[in-house]
Amino acid sequence: MMSRILAFAASTRSESFNKKLVAITAQGARQAGAEVTLIDLKDFPLPLFDQDLEAEQGMPENGKKLKKLFIDHDGLLIASPEHNGSFPTILKNAIEWVSRPAPGEPSLAAFRGKVATLMSASPGALGGLRGLVHVRSILGNIGVIVLPDQIAVAKAHEAFHADGSLKDPKQQAGIQGLGKTLASFLAKLKT
Repeated sequence: MMSRILAFAASTRSESFNKKLVAITAQGARQAGAEVTLIDLKDFPLPLFDQDLEAEQGMPENGKKLKKLFIDHDGLLIASPEHNGSFPTILKNAIEWVSRPAPGEPSLAAFRGKVATLMSASPGALGGLRGLVHVRSILGNIGVIVLPDQIAVAKAHEAFHADGSLKDPKQQAGIQGLGKTLASFLAKLKT
């Protein structure tokens, strides 16, 4: 049975470096035999998480759609930019909504037992590395197995060709390798 991977960037910018990065990683996962669903979080706008809003109106429709995607996939490829030394609000807000239990559903059903690979791209010298520390910590706390390999692409404004590929062939291969590693890991879990 083919592993299913949900891939996305924690960015809404149309020319996001992290969207380009996760697309490269998705290629690697597909080459390794996984089925990859590449989504844009911009297509799932959500209000800021608010328990009063949830109590009054229930889970927003986009929250339900996003949660179903998480539940239906075995693994996650997440490319996250760094904002002020951490990760963007859009990712935290998506995690907040997706983590909400439906009646009769086990706690954290959309996260427990999932396997994730992280990456980042940033114009800065560290490539978004500081933000990945926080993403790793939060995902680990909600039951996601986060694989140790990650790549942070520094000076991202200089790193990509116009077609979205990386200028450095070793870096391109490394990013594709992250997707291949996740796909291989998930395949081993299914055997």
